Amino acid sequence: MNVGEVCNREVVIISKGDSIIDAAKMMRQYNVGDLIVVEETQGGRVPVGILTDRDIVIEIIAEEVELDKITVGDSMSYELLVAYEQDEVFETVRRMSRKGVRRLPVINIDGGLEGIITVDNIIDLLAEQLADLASLVVKQQKFESHKLVNV
Repeated sequence: MNVGEVCNREVVIISKGDSIIDAAKMMRQYNVGDLIVVEETQGGRVPVGILTDRDIVIEIIAEEVELDKITVGDSMSYELLVAYEQDEVFETVRRMSRKGVRRLPVINIDGGLEGIITVDNIIDLLAEQLADLASLVVKQQKFESHKLVNV
């Protein structure tokens, strides 16, 4: 299964020049813990960074930085790990684990933003797969017990 099949296509985006206050308001409005920072190009929206709620709390509020004097570009993470739509999900999980990241922007072959894959998406996928396996076991047990009754 590839990343494009399981990623969330509804991504909340922001620009580097936007204020941290606007970023926090967007996180609250959309109930998300991160914003993908994008630049508009001819190829579409290209992710250039990520801003998390943790970035705001640890790097800005805890340091008592004046919120009205800082932009998203001042505090976002520039080292952006991305996944391509066609990447294999479990290889992507390995990459996320090695880098210690919980969220990855998903891009197309031209570098344009297509979605986001998160630990939550992956847990949902695994839960679905486990439910299918459990269902299979139950069906097998019913089949076997029915076979024994008819012998």
